[in-house]
Amino acid sequence: MSEPVSEPVSETVRVADGHRPREGGADRKPVEVAVGVLLRSDGQFLLTSRPVGKAYAGYWEFPGGKIEAGETVQQALRRELQEEIGITIDEALPWKVECVDYPHALVRLNFCKVHAWHGELQMREGQSFAWESLPVLSQPVLPGTVPVLGWLAQERGFAGATHAFTASPLAG
Repeated sequence: MSEPVSEPVSETVRVADGHRPREGGADRKPVEVAVGVLLRSDGQFLLTSRPVGKAYAGYWEFPGGKIEAGETVQQALRRELQEEIGITIDEALPWKVECVDYPHALVRLNFCKVHAWHGELQMREGQSFAWESLPVLSQPVLPGTVPVLGWLAQERGFAGATHAFTASPLAG
């Protein structure tokens, strides 16, 4: 069963590294991904770095992962956050959906806000983590993370750059 989202899926697709060829061609199907925007009571949010060996290794993102067959967004997010960072989340509130066309994959990112979880953070894939506020100090920021920073800025009435801009990302 599909979960409702507060925003419709955008018909536009953000293109990352548009100068690079697309693996799988122009007609590839999107990979569904569940993404957690973990928010502390002080307003800070969690970013994790992509592990060595993955595309865009070292880039900072909101944690999450692929939705497996038969899973809802919330089920996938619970599984992924337990596997990757060692926490058990309470409710995951569907928030926004964004499509990003990376050279290695076309992804549909299903963002959920998470306000409560149990356990201590354990970076089980060798990644780093940072509790951030705007503007984000960790860099470089993954292209799929940039719109989320803008949405958070809009909700919080934050004006100014949300992160440091870097040169065009190089996929690994």
